[in-house]
Amino acid sequence: MLDPRFVRKNLDLVRQALANRNMQLNLDEFARLDEERRALLSEVEALKGERNKLSAEVAKRKRQGEDASELMGRASAVGDSIAALEGKARLADEASEAFLYSVPNVPHASTPIGKTEADNPVVRVVGEKTTFPFAPKEHWEIGQNLAGLDFERAAKLTGARFAVLWGWAAKLERALAAFMLDLHTLTHGYTEIATPYMVNSQSLMGTGQLPKFAEDLFKLEGWDYYLIPTAEVPVTNLHRDETLDEASLPRTYTAYTACFRSEAGSYGKDTKGLIRQHQFGKVELVRLTHPGRSYEELELLTTQAEEVLKRLELPYRVISLCSGDLGFSSAKTYDIEVWLPGQNTYREISSCSNFEDFQARRAGIRFKPKGGGKTQLVHTLNGSGLAVGRTMVAILENCQREDGSVAIPTALQPYMGGLEVITAPGK
Repeated sequence: MLDPRFVRKNLDLVRQALANRNMQLNLDEFARLDEERRALLSEVEALKGERNKLSAEVAKRKRQGEDASELMGRASAVGDSIAALEGKARLADEASEAFLYSVPNVPHASTPIGKTEADNPVVRVVGEKTTFPFAPKEHWEIGQNLAGLDFERAAKLTGARFAVLWGWAAKLERALAAFMLDLHTLTHGYTEIATPYMVNSQSLMGTGQLPKFAEDLFKLEGWDYYLIPTAEVPVTNLHRDETLDEASLPRTYTAYTACFRSEAGSYGKDTKGLIRQHQFGKVELVRLTHPGRSYEELELLTTQAEEVLKRLELPYRVISLCSGDLGFSSAKTYDIEVWLPGQNTYREISSCSNFEDFQARRAGIRFKPKGGGKTQLVHTLNGSGLAVGRTMVAILENCQREDGSVAIPTALQPYMGGLEVITAPGK
């Protein structure tokens, strides 16, 4: 959430930011609500001053043995007026806050301005696109031919956009998660966290999924619990309503969880295979940082996510999301896109974002400066390190062979019990 004082003083800047995001919100309504709230509070303060004077005069008259009933009546009436105005001010404050919950973050100055994903500039390309002397297959066909991916039985168990993984595929998913977690904990210094897969609405408010994106969430009937759309939600909220010591920053956490998304609005898009599932595994990276270092931290976070692809020897590129393609809570985002030869395109495998203090204000995450003084909001960052299912997709498509087998990247072989090649059962 944006600071209401910032919005109040910078209405034109926020209007321009909304225009750059291709969004329309009536900021005049916020200005009206904010002015109404401040006027009511000013009137309340004036009445409290009047009541204090009346109370003092009542006390004085009582000490002198004089009748104070008239003054007491006036003081009571003023008290009633204060209560009524405070009620109106509270309603105006709630309406103002509700409006701000619908306002996205202001893009950072370095975020390119554009309307759609077609306007996202490429920052760097790493590795040559994988080519073959044969027509490459898509991952879902490779996985089914090798008896590892089973979408029909998943549909029987649950429905569309789920998968059952058999044998090598189940092991590969587990191996990828372990490989990524080991890299991020042992090499990059993250602390591994195991969190619940369900969170309450306050947690989702803290990271920005609620109230705006409720339709993309799975809610448990009769409970204030939701299945997590990403580990970003529980991990960031670990320090909700806490004040950290500056010396402890940055706090760096990683977690592997299942993620659950309804994919509202994506009907008919990427319905084959593992690309867009209702349930998928992901290793998440979360950093809570000092505001003065958050953009250096964003560059570091992105390179740490990239390192997974480098070690797996998978070609990829990094793009900078333009203002029109930027996530609601983000001020700046890099997407890492892996090359998929079966689909002949790059596909997102990680988004690395700096939310500045947008989430921290909603979640109440602060730090105490070393030299004392007023507490400040931390800056929060997160990125996938990486999406496990999409990494499996990339391995199947980039490491496929003409005979239908799949070579396992060297770095991953120890996690697969030394297995070097995935072959069909009986071969």
